[in-house]
Amino acid sequence: MTNQWNADSPSLVPEAPQALTQIEIDQRVFDLYDEYCHGRIDRRAFLQGAAAVTVGGLAMAQALLPRYAQAQTISFTDERIKASYVTYPSPGGTSGTMRGYLVQPKGTGPFPSVLVIHENRGLNPYVEDVARRVATEGFLALAPDGLSPVGGYPGNDDDGRTLQAGLDQGKLRTDMVNGARYLKAHALSSGKLGATGFCWGGSTTNFLAVTLGADLKAGVPYYGAAAETASVPAIKAPLLIQYAENDERINSLWPAYEAALKANNVPHEMHKYPGTQHGFHNNSTPRHQEAAAKLSWERTIAFFKKQLA
Repeated sequence: MTNQWNADSPSLVPEAPQALTQIEIDQRVFDLYDEYCHGRIDRRAFLQGAAAVTVGGLAMAQALLPRYAQAQTISFTDERIKASYVTYPSPGGTSGTMRGYLVQPKGTGPFPSVLVIHENRGLNPYVEDVARRVATEGFLALAPDGLSPVGGYPGNDDDGRTLQAGLDQGKLRTDMVNGARYLKAHALSSGKLGATGFCWGGSTTNFLAVTLGADLKAGVPYYGAAAETASVPAIKAPLLIQYAENDERINSLWPAYEAALKANNVPHEMHKYPGTQHGFHNNSTPRHQEAAAKLSWERTIAFFKKQLA
């Protein structure tokens, strides 16, 4: 059966191709996907644009849409961990209450803790899987769902992106701050807190480094917008900053950020992974680059083990 796209509807017949690899996808389609992921164009415009820029562009665009079931690396029933959903107060946030995915390692603790911050579409299955990966390394992990005050992650990224864009962004970030404070004070936590996040979550990791000051012991932002230069003096946590090579919008912020970090003696290291796209750690789409994702994750875990010991 040939894939068909109805020009009157942004939906697709389900048989989207899944076998395309990163090197088979035109960079212009990756660029359009970046626009789509960040809410600057909708799904229809992404698919139309991809079909227009190159032969086979629609198939490339379809291949980039996430497939979460195939991307799971740690089962929620893994015997090394215990996962549950928790609710906790979030004063000043969207609704005053938040829900998150808490994953603890096997044992009685206390454990060093890591906040895992989602992208711009809520707590999807990829981010839950990352929280489980963190817990298998011996950390108490919490992945807040910023959409919980409006019903939670809706089961698909398009609606999740729309919901998140409609929230008061200041209150949403307050919800993330409150998640960090809840995790740091948790009975199973040693009080040593780290944070990591992806895209919007990477930007929010930088924001938490500013907001929490010495209460944050380590931050690992993945391809996230830099903290405002004027706020960098408030950062006390060492940072491990992960960038994709083909990500000009984010990478253009680095020179000023680097200068401010150096001027304020903030311990930091930056890694930019050759040949990668924004989102390379996310293994649910062909933007994923396995070697870079593996190396970056090894560095992330080693960094947390060093800084949160």
